[in-house]
Amino acid sequence: MSYTSDENAGLVKVLQFLKAHQMEYLSGEDLSEVLKISRVAIWKHIKKIQKLGYKIESKQNLGYRLTETTDLVLPWEVTDGLKTEYVGKRIYYFDSIDSTQNFAAKLARSASESGSVVIAHTQTAGRGRLGRKWISPRGGIWISIVLSPKFDVSKITLVPLAASIALANAIEKTLKIRTELKWPNDLTKAGKKVAGIIIDASIEASKIESLILGVGVNYKVNPAELEKRIRVKENFYGVDTLVRGDSQKPAKLVQSFLSELEKMLELLDEGKTQSIITQWTKRSSTIGSTVAVMTSSGKISGKAIKIDRDGSLIIKDGHATTKVSAGDIIHA
Repeated sequence: MSYTSDENAGLVKVLQFLKAHQMEYLSGEDLSEVLKISRVAIWKHIKKIQKLGYKIESKQNLGYRLTETTDLVLPWEVTDGLKTEYVGKRIYYFDSIDSTQNFAAKLARSASESGSVVIAHTQTAGRGRLGRKWISPRGGIWISIVLSPKFDVSKITLVPLAASIALANAIEKTLKIRTELKWPNDLTKAGKKVAGIIIDASIEASKIESLILGVGVNYKVNPAELEKRIRVKENFYGVDTLVRGDSQKPAKLVQSFLSELEKMLELLDEGKTQSIITQWTKRSSTIGSTVAVMTSSGKISGKAIKIDRDGSLIIKDGHATTKVSAGDIIHA
């Protein structure tokens, strides 16, 4: 099952009309007359809407009434009220896909897809950093965003930090939950991972041709089940779910994130990199902590004192300082 924001106009018309009149019943005849859609088509759209997780009451001689929206992050749920210039203007949704990053890579071949978002209810071959598998069960938010950045390639290492800030801001605004940022690309709650970010980029002659930002959020997953499926390593520090029980619909979080992300990308376009570093540092659990970073050249330990202008981590051990651009980090 897949949907895009450019399709299903009839279904969306019916749904929007039901949303606008949630306090009353609407007959098939009324819907047909107002929306200029046949009564048979109205009935088919109602059935499809129900299959997508919306709750609709149906009463003889009265008609239909929408009582609850879906938990699925469907394209029209994200675009309805979305206030961005380009991020999220086209959305692709899949009930299941191998990897949103893979599909986004195909979209990135077309310049017209800049700002497009790929969302999956579940992934069968999700990817994390350093080629690792990202477990993507139902209940999570798995998205990839296609970008054609204006900023210089030297700023590409700041993208995960900028995206982390955007996601943390969105979570706080929509869910009233404050998360912390763990270098280089994780969001944590009570010290456990609730979200991660990766980027894939195509670079030609020092110019960014395309950039694909991948975001995975443990929105409402079972942490215990998730941990069973993860290959635990030395740097593993646990996973958690962002929310439990009833909460804000996940589409609202995605909508807020896309809006916050566009603001952060504007800062990169304008060269305001220090603002990104400052904002990230304020939310960081890494800066000021004693850490050990596993890099390709060995283990580096010390106190994390700051983020450098390119997003690297500066670690101090005694009188020596080391700049680390990539690695797996453990907080002492």
